[in-house]
Amino acid sequence: MASVEKNQVWVFEPDVPSTTPGAGVTRKVLAYCDEAMCVAHHFEKDSVGALHSHPHTQITYVAEGVFEFEIDGEKKVVRKGDTLLKQDGVIHGAICLEKGVLIDFFTPMREDFV
Repeated sequence: MASVEKNQVWVFEPDVPSTTPGAGVTRKVLAYCDEAMCVAHHFEKDSVGALHSHPHTQITYVAEGVFEFEIDGEKKVVRKGDTLLKQDGVIHGAICLEKGVLIDFFTPMREDFV
């Protein structure tokens, strides 16, 4: 499997290699350029996206599953079809309540993911 390159116009998800950023979580970096990045995170039930922050604005779309998110100290349960906004520097994290997939959009791109 070849990795995705910056500014690649066509990205077919089955061709994208995954990495494992944490127990029960896999990541696929999809299309990206300097200004934006799309990433798919697959979570097994009970896996955790630890509380963290970063200097990127992030929008998360819940493609599958159920998650308890914490954003800036507030907790809510989110499901398929919900979206979340995390401005740069805001502390956030999640616990997967039902196996699922999160699609994350970052601006600017996450250099640390490639």
